Amino acid sequence: MDDELRLDAAAVAADLAAFIRSAVDEHQRDGVIVGLSGGLDSAVTAALAVRALGPQGVQGLILPEWDSAPESKRLARRHAQQLAISCRTVRLTGLLLLLGAYRQVPLWVLPTRRLRAEMIRRQYERYTEAFGEGESPFSAVMVGTRGLSGPWLNQSIAYHRVKVRLRAVLLYYHAELHNSLVLGTSNRSELAVGFFVKHGDPAADAYPLALLYKTQVRALAAYLQVPQEIIARPPSPDILPGLTDEGALQMDYTTLDRVLWRLEQGQDVEAIAAALRLEPQRVRYVQMLTQRAEMLRHGPRVPEP
Repeated sequence: MDDELRLDAAAVAADLAAFIRSAVDEHQRDGVIVGLSGGLDSAVTAALAVRALGPQGVQGLILPEWDSAPESKRLARRHAQQLAISCRTVRLTGLLLLLGAYRQVPLWVLPTRRLRAEMIRRQYERYTEAFGEGESPFSAVMVGTRGLSGPWLNQSIAYHRVKVRLRAVLLYYHAELHNSLVLGTSNRSELAVGFFVKHGDPAADAYPLALLYKTQVRALAAYLQVPQEIIARPPSPDILPGLTDEGALQMDYTTLDRVLWRLEQGQDVEAIAAALRLEPQRVRYVQMLTQRAEMLRHGPRVPEP
């Protein structure tokens, strides 16, 4: 990790535990709920919550559906057991069937998860080539699809975003049943480049990881003794087989975080590219993501007074 991204894990863990306690008291809640995905961010958030409130103050909710990786539930449940927190699994498949979501992208015609993952990766590569240099399928659809075309384009967007928003609905439903605070798991890297679903992942009462880049979250995970199997797992939204964070972003988090930090310091594109030995176009791509993400972070537009 670069020196500028190094952190004092013990101090950060203590500060974030205090932040969680303060948020619970401020909102007059009896505890917190965390959506457990079997991934790094949710594991770190849950571990911080246990430090803040003890196991009795933390509830985990696992929300798998038909496209979820089999190991996601296993890793999430095992970590919940290690933390000694209560944990419940609620499958989203039935709700998504009722909505007709699975009819939008006919993955069900392929008999195995491996074949479905290959199809998703192949389709993503085709879109990447169609959009041209300086764009990715992820960046191209951040602000709408006007002027874009392709098989299942809008259907694919609706297909994966409804899953994320349903997770938020279930988290708030179970949180309110127990007077709990919903802890978001989004980190600084995701929020900066818009790697989230509006009214989905950001739907939370508090964001403990919002000031930490992904690489810093990984370092904090090691300090918190998050299982190595979770730390080493490729980050993924777990909504489409074969799709990982870094595959969608078309950049690894180590590089992304180094670029983001320098952009936030006001360094120009050429200087960043030279310092990191990157093509300037790669830096401009990250810069474009941060600009488009502004639209996602803002609330609804209202008329000017």
